[in-house]
Amino acid sequence: MSDKPQPQQNHLLAALSPEVQSRLFPHLELVTLPLRGLLYESGSTMRHVYFPTDSIVSLQYVMENGASTAILVVGNEGLLGITLFMGGESTPSRSLVQSAGYAYRLPRAKVKEEFNRHGQLLLLMLRYTQALITQIAQTAVCNRQHTIDQQLCRWLLLSIDRLSRHHLTMTQEFIGNMLGVRRESVTDAARKLQQLGAITYARGLIKVLDRSKLESLSCECYGVVKKETDLLLNYMPQRQVITNTESIPTVTLPTPQ
Repeated sequence: MSDKPQPQQNHLLAALSPEVQSRLFPHLELVTLPLRGLLYESGSTMRHVYFPTDSIVSLQYVMENGASTAILVVGNEGLLGITLFMGGESTPSRSLVQSAGYAYRLPRAKVKEEFNRHGQLLLLMLRYTQALITQIAQTAVCNRQHTIDQQLCRWLLLSIDRLSRHHLTMTQEFIGNMLGVRRESVTDAARKLQQLGAITYARGLIKVLDRSKLESLSCECYGVVKKETDLLLNYMPQRQVITNTESIPTVTLPTPQ
């Protein structure tokens, strides 16, 4: 099927040499990620690493009372599951699909096997982990120091940076859960951005109309994260997209009830 996403749509997979790709690509499995689908639940055993192509997944920390806040977002710039190659088998956070799409997943054993070669995959994953640490740290600062309006701008910019399009589909309640704020606060912030001509927001569809304006309204946190991420993406240039993925199976992850 020509409309299937290709593995090289993920920047990290695209950066691998043909030799490494030849070892990993036969073991990749194309996965459909529905909105609000769960990749990992807190404390669960991790069996795969996921490489998003046109989806976004947020890592959330869930409190005992059920409240949650997103600590980072991952898209086509990298992968989900760094715990597997950092020595752990589970994670204290929840991985929730923020924008529906696809990802390729790789079994735990194959990830560790290639990582333990101490070659290119190890170097790329360590660099990517460094970028994630920056994003987590900056998110913590932003949530403490900056306004809801600025946090929403940062989150929108980080999200569209990880997609090949300039629109997102999600409810205000879902955004509130991402930011750890009330839905009413998201409504007010989104209304302001619409009035300023930065976005349009109707029936759960957010379209970015003026990226430069959105950047000017955001706080410094977005720039810090983007600078670190750009170092990663420069290190991993896009390669030519392969033309045949017919043999790669497709599965759909269940949406939690």
